[in-house]
Amino acid sequence: MLRVPMRRLASVLVVALVAFARPAAAQDPPPPIPWVVVDLHGTLPRFPTDDPDLAASRGMNLAELPGAGLGMQVGVHFYPLHTHVMTIGLGGELAMGRATQTPPAPTSASGTQLRAAEERITSLAPQLSLNFGNGSGWSYLSAGLGPTTWFLAPDNLVDYPPNSDKLKTLNYGGGGRWFIKPHLAFSFDVRFYAINPGSAGTFPPTPRTTLLIIGAGISLK
Repeated sequence: MLRVPMRRLASVLVVALVAFARPAAAQDPPPPIPWVVVDLHGTLPRFPTDDPDLAASRGMNLAELPGAGLGMQVGVHFYPLHTHVMTIGLGGELAMGRATQTPPAPTSASGTQLRAAEERITSLAPQLSLNFGNGSGWSYLSAGLGPTTWFLAPDNLVDYPPNSDKLKTLNYGGGGRWFIKPHLAFSFDVRFYAINPGSAGTFPPTPRTTLLIIGAGISLK
């Protein structure tokens, strides 16, 4: 669930991106934003650990939810429309993340036996972006809509059918790219994934959830 701290983070992100959206002074005149950019990011997905509805959707104890994990983002973006104010981008992104949890003790505080569990997300979506700056460095705001597979299972529920659901997901966020060499940039991305509810099986349906994924890595042009 989207909580107040996430909303504050989104507000800070927008302010930071606007502040960054000033033309770089490395070249005179600065180069335009290129036609194509490829992003390769390592990510830190933050899976919920305090959502009782999520735990109930797999018959799990809250203490069995894995929480934060590791992942990757791969994106390809095209910039066909350049204006004096911004550049419009079209592209797509593949995001994958995984977290695991192995109980440090055989029981929870309530005396319930805990199980090892695994959580994975795979999301593929086109994206529309608004880009501010020039080819030496620019910030962006972007959003996309596409399917997400959300796998969550203790060790005895790996083949549970809702783990294969294709869930409609709106992703939105932003980031920036700073070119340290002509074709190589450091880049980062902060993104929310608003995932639709899933189907019910033996347990209640997977609830509507918003995940935060923070990524950083390189961009190539």
